[in-house]
Order: sequence, then C-alpha cells, then structure tokens
Amino acid sequence: MKDITEIKCFVLDMDGTFYLGNRLIDGALDFLKTLKAQNKEFLFLTNNSSKNKYAYVTKLNNLGLDIEPNRIFTSGEATTIYLNSKKAGAKVFLLGTKMLEEEFINAGFKLVKDRSQRPDFIVLGFDTTLTYEKLWIACDFIRDGVEYVATHPDFNCPLEDSKFMPDAGAMIDFISTSTGKKPYVVGKPNKAIIEALCEKYAYDKEDIAIVGDRLYTDIKTGENAGITSILVLSGETSIESYNNSETNADFVYPSLKEINEELIK
Repeated sequence: MKDITEIKCFVLDMDGTFYLGNRLIDGALDFLKTLKAQNKEFLFLTNNSSKNKYAYVTKLNNLGLDIEPNRIFTSGEATTIYLNSKKAGAKVFLLGTKMLEEEFINAGFKLVKDRSQRPDFIVLGFDTTLTYEKLWIACDFIRDGVEYVATHPDFNCPLEDSKFMPDAGAMIDFISTSTGKKPYVVGKPNKAIIEALCEKYAYDKEDIAIVGDRLYTDIKTGENAGITSILVLSGETSIESYNNSETNADFVYPSLKEINEELIK
C-alpha cells in the first residue's frame, strides 16, 4: 500500500467529500492549498452526467473556489473518451440533457435524433429531459442489437434536505425490463471511468487516489480500478456502517481536514 504522502494526484468526489449541499466542508480549501504547496495535483470526479464541467465550475466558484474547468471530470466526458476509443466520430442515439449533447458533439460524435438512421451506440445519461419517445426509440434499437452504454449506474441523485430524484440507474432498469438488456456502464464504481481519466491526464494508476464518502461508488471504484482509495466520514458513510461493510478502503479519515494534517506532518 502506498503511503498517503506518495500520492501524486487526489481524485475527489464532490458532494459529501468537498462540500455538503451549498456549504464547503471544514478544511477543504486548506487541503487544496497544501496540495499546491507540495506540488501535488487534484481533480474532481462526478457521476452526474446531466451537467458539464462548466456547471460545476460555477457551483464551486459560488462556494469560494476559483477553479479551471479542466480540473473537473464527469462520467459524461469519460463516456466520450471510452466511445472514441471504440469508434471515433460514431453515430449516437443519446438520452441526455442539452449539456450532455454538447459534450458529445464537441467530442466529434454525430447525434441521431429519431429512427431514420441506425446509430452505432445507444448512450443513456442522467436525462432530466427524458421522454417516453426517447425510451421507446432506445428500446427498439437495443432490441435490434445496437451497442448500449450508460454513463453511470446511480439509482437516485441526492438533493438537499435528504431528498432524492430518480437517476440513470432507474432508467437503466426501465430499459432492462422492456428489452432484457443491460448496458456497459462507464461511471463509478466501474474501472472505465478511471481508465478514461488516466488516458486524458496521462496518469499511471499507482500515482492517483480516489477520495470519497460512499462505499459502493467511490471506494468500490478504488477496488475495481486497482487504485488507492481514501474514505472520508464527512458524508454518507459512518464509521459504524464502514466497520459492518465488506468494502475496504486503504485509508479512512474523518474528513479532508485530517488528510491535510497528515500531509503537513
């Protein structure tokens, strides 16, 4: 196991790790200052494919962090990297928001909007503009053998006040019930999102660590991708639930504040 001081780039989950709702977690900005002082890097990693990196830049700016868009990596962008490695410039029938459509167009894909031409891929994102027509067309293509990919598997997207909205995983189950087919999933906890990140930023897996508050996404990603994992107890997971789980993190800290103190020592 790597010593935490040997990590070159910390890949950070956002909600529950860096902020909670609209409040920065204590010590989060100091942690980034220490990384800069020690010539270490960081990236923010999110499964949410309904937004692009610029939406997160705005959110983080409002919380007091001035950040470049290239520091944010979404499951949507990871999916474009994965698909470009299979067939650059492919035709895609996309179930996604306008922001995700722009991500795919900018990555060189041609978006198919109806049944008039057969796509190379069906891609399911966190589509908050989802319609029955989109689902119907996607199901027809999937039954007809078109390769099917999803950006991430989360069933619910957390909101403030402990509320939730249905996420891409719920849409995956709708399509699966109709077609009997499951997609190849790129996002956390699957290794494809880390492989895409390493491809874009030219990191070796041994140089990075994922930091997050969820066992079944963040820490599982560490296991599945073969990278260092760091659990923080500032969000969803308590020490009791961690001790009762079968998922093991390489390191466990109360929050980014304590990781910062460890790096300073």
